[in-house]
Amino acid sequence: MKPIMRIETLLTVLIIYFTSIFSLAQSNSSEEIFFAFITDIHVQPERNGIEGFNKAIASINELNPEFVITGGDLIFDALGVGYDRADSLFNIYVDMTKKINAPVYNTIGNHDVFGWYEKSNVPRDHKEFGKVMYQNRLGKTYYSFTYKNIKVFILDSIEEIPEKGKYFGFINQEQIDWLKDELSKTDTTMLLIISTHIPLITTLSQIRGGSMVANERGLVVENAKEVIELFKRHNLKLVLQGHLHYYEELNIQNRIKFITGGAVSGRWWLGENQGLQEGFVLIRIKDNQVNAEYFDYGWEIK
Repeated sequence: MKPIMRIETLLTVLIIYFTSIFSLAQSNSSEEIFFAFITDIHVQPERNGIEGFNKAIASINELNPEFVITGGDLIFDALGVGYDRADSLFNIYVDMTKKINAPVYNTIGNHDVFGWYEKSNVPRDHKEFGKVMYQNRLGKTYYSFTYKNIKVFILDSIEEIPEKGKYFGFINQEQIDWLKDELSKTDTTMLLIISTHIPLITTLSQIRGGSMVANERGLVVENAKEVIELFKRHNLKLVLQGHLHYYEELNIQNRIKFITGGAVSGRWWLGENQGLQEGFVLIRIKDNQVNAEYFDYGWEIK
């Protein structure tokens, strides 16, 4: 082969290669991602909670999301009960979520922490005290995962006030350091999502009590501003929140959506909560845009 023909052949190969890479990138950026956010399940054998969650699972499978993120308070309740009860609830939850025909990424909620309340009579040196029970059954309390062209940060927003036997919303320094490290290795253009049980931002206090009402401790994450600031150079588009059994969608500066996702259990399996039916959130992402829909899966109290 003559040298000039070799050059032409090489150029043709390179053009085809880079054209295919560019086409793939365009395809990935415009490909729709569809997933479900299900929070405040509070699974329990009482109040037909198992039957209700089974109905929610059937709806999830019928909708066929690519994956599922849970928003915490998966069981009811580990905070104020003994080992046998908490252990049985986690076993129920683990067995039931195996029925979901999609990967499930869990977020820890306050009711998923074992023995913090004094009435549980659980000694602090119990081998599964606190968050250990959750970790042994469901894995890390904070982590990240990447799916196609998005990255999701699952946060642990539950901290303890040991002297009072209570919880409050906070992202501890260990997680702050981890977030800084993770973000330093993350493309600034990549679409990012946060999942936290206790909300970073909410309107609930003002809706309930008036525009000048402050948030109670335990209702929101106290250092939310610090957490959000970590993402200011990145493409954070969505924050998924639970805890409140309340649905809201806040679009801040047309940049970040904060969605508090209602509750699969409604009013703890006693019917709708202040007019909001039992349900979960369906999320669609395409072309760097996020669209959400609250889905009533048709549960009726029995």
